[in-house]
Amino acid sequence: MLKVALAALVLAGTTLAPGPVSAAPPDGTIEAPATGLGSRPPAWLGTRELPRTDSGVGEVRPTPPALRHRRWTLPDTVPMLRGRGYRAKVVSPAPARVVARSTWKEGCPVAPGDLAWVRVKFWGFDHRAHTGELLVHSRAADGIAEVFGALFRQRFPQEQVVIVRSYDPDEPPTGDGNATGAFVCRPTTGASYFSQHAYGLAIDLNTFQNPYLKGDVVLPELASAYLRRDRVRPGMVVEAGPVIDAFARIGWEWGGDWSSAKDYQHFSENGR
Repeated sequence: MLKVALAALVLAGTTLAPGPVSAAPPDGTIEAPATGLGSRPPAWLGTRELPRTDSGVGEVRPTPPALRHRRWTLPDTVPMLRGRGYRAKVVSPAPARVVARSTWKEGCPVAPGDLAWVRVKFWGFDHRAHTGELLVHSRAADGIAEVFGALFRQRFPQEQVVIVRSYDPDEPPTGDGNATGAFVCRPTTGASYFSQHAYGLAIDLNTFQNPYLKGDVVLPELASAYLRRDRVRPGMVVEAGPVIDAFARIGWEWGGDWSSAKDYQHFSENGR
């Protein structure tokens, strides 16, 4: 019954709302500034708490119309890197003030001195350059800067690229979050051992357009419309797109290839 109910949610979210929505390239990139429904965040974003299921995550709900073709970019959190075209800046080790606004704490499996601060330009859904920041393991920093250069040049859009500032599994779920981030000191989803994110050796990219699926669990919980991977919209990681190849060039693997779960947002050095 759970699988049937989830399938119904996916199908319910696949009909895009009418309006001036231009056809998207079949590779998840974008060719023009986003317009129409879904090009601006709704006023209620992040405020509607979902009831929890017995497994502790939020209840999966149909994707709201404003999120079925999600394509806005939020304001940058760091100053724009100067220069035309793609730019990146790596600071290793990351400054203490930067680590202090991350999820690092005593007991994390990586030392602060092993983390690098990576600022990158990225392409937004508004068809403009933006600047974001990541914390990654220092040995992966240069490769990650190369990956984001490839995505920038291919015009692969992202909503925001940020350092994750908090991790609280007991925080009320809203199911509508979306970001690209790397270091998070947390366990693997559904397990007790540390995630590769806790080592700075994994990146989740556009988490709403590329949700996690295992059994009846969908994360984010309102992103079930994006489980239809054949209906390609900007920001989606797909086989025909530039993202998988860009990460493969530095030896990182994609969670969309997993068999026991599908983690379409996830890339990691060791494939887990």
